[in-house]
Amino acid sequence: MFTGIIETLGTVKAITNSGNNISFAISSPISADLKIDQSVAHDGVCLTVESISGNLHQVTAIAETIVKTNLAHWKVGSVVNIERCMLMNGRLDGHIVQGHVDCTATCIEKLDKNGSWEYIFTFPSAFAPLVIEKGSIAVNGTSLTCFEVTNNSFKVAIIPYTFEHTSINQVEPASIVNIEFDILGKYVQRSLALSSNK
Repeated sequence: MFTGIIETLGTVKAITNSGNNISFAISSPISADLKIDQSVAHDGVCLTVESISGNLHQVTAIAETIVKTNLAHWKVGSVVNIERCMLMNGRLDGHIVQGHVDCTATCIEKLDKNGSWEYIFTFPSAFAPLVIEKGSIAVNGTSLTCFEVTNNSFKVAIIPYTFEHTSINQVEPASIVNIEFDILGKYVQRSLALSSNK
């Protein structure tokens, strides 16, 4: 489980294909501190650390993960958000993030607001019930608040600290990002769906 508060940035150093799987060698300031079999969020995708060598760690994404995320778009040199799982003895500064990406979204506009930035993303309308005005959403693993919500789009505002310390500064119009909707909304939607089937 994660918080959506990005710990550091990593850089993709190598990509290896094996059958339907893709392995990534990631360099980051915390790679040497990781442990084999540890769960780490990479752009919001929970992946298991398979090996560590100096400041590099390797993770592998299976076909199901590749289909539902933007990992197929990663290239050598791509910068990704890194977050280790949350500690239970601290404050939850973001919101509950599982690292289970629901879908991808496309950036359609990036607005420079002279000191902050606003991004507009479109997403599949099937997920519309899970996006609410001023609700929490994870974009590439970063806990953000969405507004100006429609049935297939939302806007987020980015403060300078977040812009400088996450991979959001790499996002431009046409960029594909990972989206995880608020888990509480997913449980409510499931409960309502079951109730309506009775």
